[in-house]
Amino acid sequence: MSKPRVRGILLALAATLTAFCSGPASEDTGAGTIGVAFETLQTEFWVAAIDAIRSELDSRGMTMLEAIADGDANKQLEQVRGFIARGVDGIIVVPKDGKSVIPMIRAANEADVPIVLFNRPPDPSSALSVAVVADNLGIARATAEYLCEVARQSGEKKQAAILVGDLGDQNSIQRRDGFDAAMAECEDAVEVVSRIPTEWNQEKALAGVTNALQAHPDLGLIFTSSDFMLPSIVSALKSAGKYHPAGEEGHVILGGFDGDVTAWRMLVDGYLDATGVQDVFFESEAAVKALDDLQAGRDVPAVVLDEGFVIHSGNRDEVKDRMWGARVAEQTAGRGHGGA
Repeated sequence: MSKPRVRGILLALAATLTAFCSGPASEDTGAGTIGVAFETLQTEFWVAAIDAIRSELDSRGMTMLEAIADGDANKQLEQVRGFIARGVDGIIVVPKDGKSVIPMIRAANEADVPIVLFNRPPDPSSALSVAVVADNLGIARATAEYLCEVARQSGEKKQAAILVGDLGDQNSIQRRDGFDAAMAECEDAVEVVSRIPTEWNQEKALAGVTNALQAHPDLGLIFTSSDFMLPSIVSALKSAGKYHPAGEEGHVILGGFDGDVTAWRMLVDGYLDATGVQDVFFESEAAVKALDDLQAGRDVPAVVLDEGFVIHSGNRDEVKDRMWGARVAEQTAGRGHGGA
C-alpha cells in the first residue's frame, strides 16, 4: 500500500514573486492588521481553517478582520475593497472560484496590498498573488491507491462510485483526476460504474448515492471528493442495509478527502477505510508567513503546496495529531459533547 504523504513543502510552480506591497514591515514580529475573507463557513474544514488562521495571526501579534461572503462573489469583492479602504497590511482570501477572485487580486495589487489565496487557486492571469493550496490530485490519487489495495486484498473485484464536487472548482477537478489516475492502474480490482455529481451539496449527494446503489446493488467501493458528503453516504448505505464496518461481510470500502471530524470518527469506528487529509495547520501557517515575507520584501513562490497525507487504520495513531478533524473531535469530547 502507498505510504502516507509527508507534511506539505514549499514548491514554486510558477515564477517566484517579489514583494509588491508598499511600506516597511517588521522582519520577524509580523505586526499589523490582516483582512481574512472566506467564501463560506459551511463546512467543518472552513471553520477549522479560519480558526487556525486566527491562531497563527494571534501568535504573531497581528490583528484579524473577518468577512464571510456566504457564497456571493460580488459581496466578497466588496469585502476585499472594504479591507483595502481600512488600510489593512495584507489580505487572505478563500474565493468562490478561480475566476471571481481575479478582480479582488487586481484591487489589492493597485493598492500595493499583498494578497494570499487560501486553498483555492486563481485562474491564470497577470494579477499577482500567492496561492496556498493542497496537492488535490496527489492526495486523492494516494487515497484511491490505498482503496485499490484494500479491494485487491478482498479477493473480489469491486464496483465503485465517485462523488464529484463542483466542477467550477479546480480542487474538485483535481480530486476527480487523482481518483481516475489511481483507478486506471487498478482495473484488475475495481470497475468504476458510477460518477455522482454533487456540486458540494449533501442532498444531491444523498440522492446520487441512493440511485447508484439501486442501479448497482453490488456496489462495493465509494470515494467522496469531500468528507462533507460522508453523512449522505452513510444515510444511503444504512437505508440500503449496506453500512457495515471493515471486516464484516458486506462492508463497502469507503474513502474520502479533507480529514474532518466525521471522517475521524468513522475511521475510529471502522467504517471508513481511508481519507486524504489537507494539513490545515500547515496551510494556515504558510498563508500568514507568505504575507509576512511579502511585506518584508522577501521572495515568495507563487504557489505554496500542501502535500497532505493519507490516514487509515494502519497509520492512524502515528499521524492523528496532524489530522485537524481528530484534533477538533478531541477538543469537542473534552468539552463534554461526545467523542469518537
